[in-house]
Amino acid sequence: MTEVPVTKVDVSAYEIPTDEPESDGTIEWDSTTIVVAEVHADGAVGLGYAYGDVSVARFIESMLCEVVEERDATDIGALWLEMGAAIRNAGRPGVGMMAISAVDTALWDLKARVRGVPLVDLLNPARAAVPIYGSGGFTSYSLERIAAQLGGWVADGIPRVKMKTSRDPARDPARLDAARKAIGDDAELFVDANGALTSKAALEWAFRFRDEWGVRWFEEPVSSDDLDGLRLLRERGPGGLDIAAGEYGFTLADFRNLLAAGAVDCLQVDVTRCGGITGLLQVGGLATANQIDLSGHCAPALSAHALCGVMRVRHLEYFHDHVRLEGMLFDGTLQPEGGCLRPDRSRPGHGLELKRSDADRYRID
Repeated sequence: MTEVPVTKVDVSAYEIPTDEPESDGTIEWDSTTIVVAEVHADGAVGLGYAYGDVSVARFIESMLCEVVEERDATDIGALWLEMGAAIRNAGRPGVGMMAISAVDTALWDLKARVRGVPLVDLLNPARAAVPIYGSGGFTSYSLERIAAQLGGWVADGIPRVKMKTSRDPARDPARLDAARKAIGDDAELFVDANGALTSKAALEWAFRFRDEWGVRWFEEPVSSDDLDGLRLLRERGPGGLDIAAGEYGFTLADFRNLLAAGAVDCLQVDVTRCGGITGLLQVGGLATANQIDLSGHCAPALSAHALCGVMRVRHLEYFHDHVRLEGMLFDGTLQPEGGCLRPDRSRPGHGLELKRSDADRYRID
């Protein structure tokens, strides 16, 4: 096939205020930053992005543009390896891998657009749609906002929802009562402590979560770096309550370590942190080989395409902040259908187009 040389890589960053102050078990925030990479070749533009500090944009400019420009845009595997080698001394985990994630996703999108096919069709899809769960319920929310948000998702046909816990555990029973009342008895309720608890406290809460509120999913009860603590929760916690972690996995070794330690019942992965679509497919293969399900973390507009190419997928996080932001910045975002996101096969690539006039008001120079 004829080569498609990359002519230019454009990078931009945007900071979007949240609709109200938000917090989880460990931090507070009032805005979200997204870094967008656009790769140009053969009259087409591929778009990728990562959620992270503006330094991700500077990292792409200083370390990755020269690797990609003038290279064949369809040679994605080789470019992924070369980007990884180029940033070895600058640091691969964290900002480095987030930068690669944005560029890699843009390359996949570009390849699909050049060929005139939807991105999902390049990924040897194992499914046509991905189940989702509504995610929000921040610890800063009032009881009324928790009920309206989580109950609204269930009313819209999303049968599973997640809320944040463990910033002030004394408040959590009332918050969980409000959530369960709003979603009814049949919907699944998930909780996310964002690593706020000690292993002993998390173990105590695990039984309360299941027995008092029917919680089915306990995400990051302790830090994802605490493999022993996660394994303790998995082995000694109550049946029917899955332990999950992996959203902060950057390199393949991060995910291998979680699995080798027996630390999780379901492995999470974030396409904007793990090395883009190329990295996510590798993690998907690792999960399949270990006979464990994979759950997508956030970035739903991108993740829906990528997860269709993974053999063992449980669901995808339909995260309030990212759903709102992606709808503000991009045309072509996906709407839930029957509790799932279904990639749009009528558009080439992932179908997203940057709404430049709307985005420019949030641009970080």
